[in-house]
Amino acid sequence: MLRTIALSLLVLLGLATARSGAAPGIVVDVQSGRVIAAEQAFDRWSPASLTKLMTAYVIFREIEAGNLTLRSPVRMSNHAANHPPSKMGYKVGAVMTVENALEMIIVKSANDVAVALGEAVSGSEPSFIAAMNREATLLGMTDTNFVNPHGLHHPDQYTTARDLALLATAIRKNFPQYDPIFAAEAIRIGDEVTASYNLLLGRYAGADGMKTGFVCASGFNLAASATRQGQTMVAIVLGATSQKTRAERSVALLEQGFASTQSQATSLLALPRPADVSNTIADLRLEVCTEEARAQRWDGRQIEGYIEFDTPLISAMQRTPNALDSGLGGADGVSKSAVVLNGRYLAAYPVPADRPDQSDLVGQNQIDDLGLRQGIELPVPAPRPENG
Repeated sequence: MLRTIALSLLVLLGLATARSGAAPGIVVDVQSGRVIAAEQAFDRWSPASLTKLMTAYVIFREIEAGNLTLRSPVRMSNHAANHPPSKMGYKVGAVMTVENALEMIIVKSANDVAVALGEAVSGSEPSFIAAMNREATLLGMTDTNFVNPHGLHHPDQYTTARDLALLATAIRKNFPQYDPIFAAEAIRIGDEVTASYNLLLGRYAGADGMKTGFVCASGFNLAASATRQGQTMVAIVLGATSQKTRAERSVALLEQGFASTQSQATSLLALPRPADVSNTIADLRLEVCTEEARAQRWDGRQIEGYIEFDTPLISAMQRTPNALDSGLGGADGVSKSAVVLNGRYLAAYPVPADRPDQSDLVGQNQIDDLGLRQGIELPVPAPRPENG
């Protein structure tokens, strides 16, 4: 009963899915925790950069515990700097604040900064990953496992739409002070403005977050939130075939949420897990990353201009997006949880550092998924958005 979605609404909007059947989707009322609609909510999926929602959640919990502040330093280590795009490309030794780092992982989806955050808080990436999995267990995310803080593909990193809904609603309910980061349409670093991949921001009524994700194996994922008249809905869409499609399907779910009376809705934690759910993790590489599939979709960030949607509920953005100012320096000192390694703090004292010319980064630190896991650098012909 609770696994059905108003298919007539999806058909009306002309929505496509990543497989012959529907891909996972769920919409939840944040205040009540009630599930308005869900389909394949327990199917295991690669989270891609939706992983960074948990990265941010661990940081929020550490701030809440008094172990660091928004002005604590995050230092770019050699290990962090050598992760593939999407990335900021800061030089080793560059220091930013926790607040700026959070903005960079949510809006820019920067993999190098996600690793640097984990090292600054827990002393090492493995220790931070352990914290991510502990928090997932505490939230009741029973079908989730993290092996990195950024979301680049790994066969042992998986989650479900239901688990991601638990995480997203926990962030919105427990840490509302960080809502502006998730609602940011762009970040500004110097004269450069980088727009969010979340096509609902500034285009859909009430849209106020949260995070996008993409790797070839996962397809296009989105955790989307919107608030109207004090009511906040969170929709999770996994495995869409394009940014456009995931935006349209998210809108269909959010609209269903706002139209619901919730009289028949159950709580997210009580959502029954079907007995026939497979533990096989979906892999959409042959559907979304062929040359033909790439040629048929629009993959860029839209700062100005027009993209045509198949629903009038998403309007065109023909303006420069509202941007948060972000950058380096200005940190207040070593965080309480920073670990001493070889006699030095991993979270170094704040020092100003400039971002390098991005033209210098072309062809550098391009490591594919297999090469990264084996520690072998393999050339990639051209940079592309790996997990936006």
